[in-house]
Amino acid sequence: MAWRGCCCSSLGHLNEDNARFLLLAALIILYMLCGAAVFSAIELPTEREAKEKWEERFVNFSQRHNLSRAELQDFLREYQEASVAGIRVDDIRPRWDFTGAFYFVGTVVSTIGFGMTTPATVGGKIFLIFYGLIGCAGTILFFNLFLERLITVIAYIMKSCHERQLRRKGVLPHDSRRGSGNSEVDSLAGWKPSVYYVMLILCVASLIISCCASAMYTPIEGWSYFDSLYFCFVAFSTIGFGDLVSSQNAQYESQGLYRFGNFVFILMGVCCIYSLFNVISIVIKQSINWILKKLDCRCCPRCQRKFFRSRRNVVMPGNVRSRRNISIETDGINESDTDGRRLSGEMISMKDFLASNKVSLAIMQKQLSETANGYPRQLNSSSKHNGFSGGVGALAIMNNRLAETSVDRSAGM
Repeated sequence: MAWRGCCCSSLGHLNEDNARFLLLAALIILYMLCGAAVFSAIELPTEREAKEKWEERFVNFSQRHNLSRAELQDFLREYQEASVAGIRVDDIRPRWDFTGAFYFVGTVVSTIGFGMTTPATVGGKIFLIFYGLIGCAGTILFFNLFLERLITVIAYIMKSCHERQLRRKGVLPHDSRRGSGNSEVDSLAGWKPSVYYVMLILCVASLIISCCASAMYTPIEGWSYFDSLYFCFVAFSTIGFGDLVSSQNAQYESQGLYRFGNFVFILMGVCCIYSLFNVISIVIKQSINWILKKLDCRCCPRCQRKFFRSRRNVVMPGNVRSRRNISIETDGINESDTDGRRLSGEMISMKDFLASNKVSLAIMQKQLSETANGYPRQLNSSSKHNGFSGGVGALAIMNNRLAETSVDRSAGM
């Protein structure tokens, strides 16, 4: 009991966002430890077996050709140095002709970094540092803009489908206009799609792209279909191990068409997986909020008054509000008795983080956004009311875009 009281007292001095940060860090470390244990159990026996076979072949080869162990090791080290420069035993495409260099810079700016091609000269390494600094930043901006437009399209389509569904049920009149006094119409103005539907759509899109790309890689590269799917995830997620790399042979059937298709699939796959990662991060944040809420419920009454005073952004996954039948599925709960605003689990604002830490991050973000856009961005009252305003990075993009979509659609009713 004494330990629990000490723990509650310590938690009472933390605000919600610091607690969320610490919990997420702890969960990531635990996730990494579990992953290391699983991979070690799966891969370590294969590594030991391969090492024993290689040692046996190494000894037999040195004895058959009357070579000392040191001479053979020196020769293999020289081959390793040559492989860094792009030399391989099999016939492969030139690494540093224009097409090969273009493929390389594509892996650089997309942060995939397969590692099959790397600069070997000092000048190339220095140029890569500055080139990658600008190129990676520009590509991340492109991914963010792609995410903004993707969320706009998804929100527009889902809201249109929702309106048709309501009209078929007779809940929404066909000639409904904003400000008509109909409660269903007024409620629909603040409707927004669930983050779970957006995540499902992105998962399906990523799966379709991966399956189509794998169907292309399997016959052309000679990989199994499973290896092709594995390559798609490693490449699209920008992990880029380099154990499997596409478009590396010297010649292909319909080589120009294949390389164009390879470029298109990688571009589309990276954009979809990047967007999916951002949406999954929102779901993870919701889960962390739910865990913190459960921990908060077990604290003593004194700590409950100190710990997590502002709970407006707490979202419990799987919680569906059925107060009104105008929403497909909302995943939020509203625990504030003062603001009464309608929250959902789709987008989580960081307004409480900025307010609790008393820093100038909000002002800096606003200035950077206005400078980039060339004008101060004004949010009308309805966009603020629907809970989509605020956020940083990808969260801000989805928040603002969904808010604009909701306002534009309601204005056209």
